[in-house]
Amino acid sequence: MNKVAKITLLFWLMKIVATTLGETLGDFISMTLNLGYLTGIGITLAFFGIVLSTQLLSKKYIPILYWLVIIGTTTLGTEISDFLDRSLHLGYAWGSFLLVFCLMITLVLWHKRYKGLEVYPIFEKSKEIYYWVAILFSNSLGTAFGDFLSDNIGLSYLHGAMVTGAIILIVVVLHYYTTINHIFLFWIAFIFTRPFGATFGDFLTKPHSKGGLELGTLNSSLVSIAILSILVVVANWENKKHTVGR
Repeated sequence: MNKVAKITLLFWLMKIVATTLGETLGDFISMTLNLGYLTGIGITLAFFGIVLSTQLLSKKYIPILYWLVIIGTTTLGTEISDFLDRSLHLGYAWGSFLLVFCLMITLVLWHKRYKGLEVYPIFEKSKEIYYWVAILFSNSLGTAFGDFLSDNIGLSYLHGAMVTGAIILIVVVLHYYTTINHIFLFWIAFIFTRPFGATFGDFLTKPHSKGGLELGTLNSSLVSIAILSILVVVANWENKKHTVGR
């Protein structure tokens, strides 16, 4: 049976909320709790490993489990990106380049084995592993690129979110009004929803002096969890309706 979410408007809404949560929760662990990026990687990697293992053992698509893995990739992606950029001092540009390279290698290997990069439906466990590795690298890349926009280029967090949001809208237009490969457009949109969520998360949490709303990482994370929980209930309802309909 299929193991992953169908690509719908609900999927994209949930992805954006999950990426915002990944940014604020990742910053809460590493910075607010002052645990550091390496410890943050250890904590989020353990969570990601547990939920991913459970997902891989599952025989069908379970919305709450699937989105827990997505949250795992976004929080771990935040810690990986920050560790590369700040602890290893690679900088946002080189950190982004390294993550682009890792993502491209994953997609090339995936395409070589399965002669395509279709993301729905997915049945085989080995193909699902490629799927989750690609998502992890894309979410890590999105964090690095979002930080690059704000710290290197000098955009405010709100302006960074507007730029990445505009790119996503362009991809949507290209999807509906051109014949450009839909899988290529999916991965472009998927990558850019991450910096959109990351910059929007920074906009919520950063102090007023840096152009943020200063809501704090904990409060912002709790709000994102509440919104995502509601959306998961909707996704679960739609999945049950679809299953019964068959």
